[in-house]
Amino acid sequence: MTDSLIRALVEAIHSAPTQAVLYFSGGASQALGWLASVPGASNTLLEVIVPYSRMSMIQLLGKVPVQFTSKETAEDMALVAYNRALKLSKPGSPVVGVGFTGSLATTHPKLGDHRFYLSTRTSNRIWSSSVTLSKGLRSREQEEQVSSQVLLNAIADACNISSSTMLVSDLTEHEAPAVREQCLDEDQELEQLIDGKICFKVFPFSNGTQNLTGERKVILSGSFNPLHDGHLKLLEVATSLCSDGYPCFELSAVNADKPPLTVAQIKDRVKQFKKAGKTVIISNQPYFYKKAELFPGSAFVIGADTAARLINPKYYGGSNENMIETLLGCKRTGSTFLVGGRNMDGVFKVLDDFDIPNELKDMFISIPVDKFRMDISSTEIRKRQG
Repeated sequence: MTDSLIRALVEAIHSAPTQAVLYFSGGASQALGWLASVPGASNTLLEVIVPYSRMSMIQLLGKVPVQFTSKETAEDMALVAYNRALKLSKPGSPVVGVGFTGSLATTHPKLGDHRFYLSTRTSNRIWSSSVTLSKGLRSREQEEQVSSQVLLNAIADACNISSSTMLVSDLTEHEAPAVREQCLDEDQELEQLIDGKICFKVFPFSNGTQNLTGERKVILSGSFNPLHDGHLKLLEVATSLCSDGYPCFELSAVNADKPPLTVAQIKDRVKQFKKAGKTVIISNQPYFYKKAELFPGSAFVIGADTAARLINPKYYGGSNENMIETLLGCKRTGSTFLVGGRNMDGVFKVLDDFDIPNELKDMFISIPVDKFRMDISSTEIRKRQG
């Protein structure tokens, strides 16, 4: 395997729009060196973790694997990596989560097989491969190289790189990978989201008039039943206050005090954003302190009524201390709140009407009334529509 072939494949991966999180243990370490040594690695790699110890793997997966070196564990690692990639990626970018776990040659003879398992997870596909190596055929370094070749090809495949660019691995005909592939349709993705397996799904409908280069999400959350001009104008104005902002609407499929939305309801509401040409994120977190964990560093656009609830100890078990600590947790993620004026019980309220605790004041930014005021709500529209 020549360095020029490896470099050509890595360059193709770095030229693709897909961003990746890699979790691997027990092999394929050369793949990281190949990916990192070619210029453009920051276009692709969001995070790489090597959970080598037992406790590291347990903490990564949030459970004790039935078997640490197995197809199921590789798929679990890929799913965790995929969710992490969603959180770390540029808004609207395709992402892949990669999991690899192996048991290769070591300092003493092994009773079991020399083998490895890898999996990639994208928005609409779960792919996995199992390889049992011929025992005694290769040194550890050679097993590292062949497993790295297979892993690099898998990443390239997930990035939709042409098969003509793929590496011809050093596997023998008796070591042919056992491959499993599951394609997911939109309904299955949304069902996984409702069930909590994936953390969110992005519908990047944004038209050419929006800033698509910003790295910071400017998020307007709501039920959008229906989406109306007030929502559109509020997000437009809020985004203009953030020089590097990428505007997104966010709809939680899971509600704090209502049953979760059905797949059909989600798809029906998503149609509104497609028609308007606006990006919408479907999540499964109804609370802002959880949204802040999902979308670190984001600017959340809220109305004065929501700001009033956010700082009300009533919603934190009656504890002012709990309220402050919860919102400080949001602050530590780099989140801020852009607050628009809102009619509350017949009175128009703005941010200055509320007593924001000193520790939190720099988190809350007022949207000037001369830039946005639109006294309209989804509730009123539904009432008029009957």
